Amino acid sequence: MDNIRWGIIGCGDVTEKKSGPGFQKARGAELVAVMRRSGDLARDYAKRHKVPRWYDDADRLITDPSVDAVYIATPPTTHVEYIRRIAEVGKPVYCEKPMGIGFAAGREAVELCASRGVPLHVAYYRRGLEKYRAVRSLLEKDAIGAPRHVHVSLHARPVAADATGALPWRVRPELSGGGLILDVGSHGLDLLDFYFGPITAVHGIASNQGGSYAVEDMVTGSWLHESGVHGSGSWCFAADREEDFVRIYGSAGRITFSVLDVAGPVFVETGEGSEEISFEVPEHVQQPLIQLITDDLLGKDKSPSTGTSALRTDWVLEQMRKGA
Repeated sequence: MDNIRWGIIGCGDVTEKKSGPGFQKARGAELVAVMRRSGDLARDYAKRHKVPRWYDDADRLITDPSVDAVYIATPPTTHVEYIRRIAEVGKPVYCEKPMGIGFAAGREAVELCASRGVPLHVAYYRRGLEKYRAVRSLLEKDAIGAPRHVHVSLHARPVAADATGALPWRVRPELSGGGLILDVGSHGLDLLDFYFGPITAVHGIASNQGGSYAVEDMVTGSWLHESGVHGSGSWCFAADREEDFVRIYGSAGRITFSVLDVAGPVFVETGEGSEEISFEVPEHVQQPLIQLITDDLLGKDKSPSTGTSALRTDWVLEQMRKGA
């Protein structure tokens, strides 16, 4: 096979710019079909993005013989069921994170694909971006000596209900499974797995301090990586201002960067001085990871974000949120 023909289930906001066009622009990839429950919206998306076919029935897209692999971009509650249906027909899966509601659902998704011999990739797309890969390269080159400790801080203002009084799905437990740490906080923890390997021990406290919604809005935790690096973090979604940084402390310096601000620089401080490294951000931020996944499916490279790696982050989040 020289080309991977992709289909998308759930062509909503995330697919407009972040991901959808990446399937059209990645080498060896093309977007041939999209699905949304509203046929009118699916048809509109296909027309605007010049996609040949659209469906309002997921099974028709999944069984379409011209679709080689499927990207799932729906809310987490539907992920495992779609993964099951795609795995049953033997097609590779690329799924938005998390893979399901909680660690058990994520494990079910991984096991479903493994039982069918189907590749499963997860949209922790920062693993594909130059900025975050550069941090890994700095660590591999001992730019700050031996890593000792990493601290994560992510604070944000409370989310608000819309004009109808409805809260965003990300803070509705029946749709998200928990608080915003599962959606936005998970990216930082996944990157630390990418840098320092699996977390083997973790302790956390989670609570609701702001009272704006039912799920936790404050989580603190500490952990230990298999490599020996210690970690600590705080995620507060009831704060008065934004704060977003990861700081890696080494035996000879430190590295600081933002997780959510993909356009922000990386700061390196050592005894020899300080350096600020800037990066160009691709127009479609998922495209670099889509490229790596496409190359993986074509046997040309390896995807850095799989169901197995994502499941490790699911486990850490569950341990940290126990008692939430």
